[in-house]
Amino acid sequence: MDKKPVIVRFYRFKNRLKEKTAGLAPGKVGISQEALDAAEQALTKMAEDYPDWVSGLIVKLQEQHGRCVDTPEKRRDCFEEIHHIAHDMKGQGGTFGYPLITVFADSLYGFTYPRDEITDHQVELVKSHLDAMRAVIRGRVSGNGGEIGEKLTETLNNAITKYTA
Repeated sequence: MDKKPVIVRFYRFKNRLKEKTAGLAPGKVGISQEALDAAEQALTKMAEDYPDWVSGLIVKLQEQHGRCVDTPEKRRDCFEEIHHIAHDMKGQGGTFGYPLITVFADSLYGFTYPRDEITDHQVELVKSHLDAMRAVIRGRVSGNGGEIGEKLTETLNNAITKYTA
């Protein structure tokens, strides 16, 4: 049996990353002060609107929680939707001055991972997270929240202990 020789081709492509970054290199980055000011103003405006915006997400979470209570056979789908909403929320709270929303949403996100069976206690724990987030937004508890933030965190942690024990 004659074996045909294997032909191997080696291609070298030009690295076009430098071209895509318009020739910017470390130490040569230049962003105009006007662009920075405009970005800061936009971020400030978004931070002012954040409580109203996140309130809408909390309403969506509450609707999903209500569905978990009313239709136990659809809890898995509800938890999946809660999981997605919590994921969105956890990435934004700290950006807009509400790190407690990030902490509570991250906890909710971690808790609502896909699972086969969802108990009444787990549904109640979702409500505890919602109550904590609603308290942060209604009270405009920004930053770490000081004493109020500590109390909200402690209350949520107590609920987690109670319903997961």
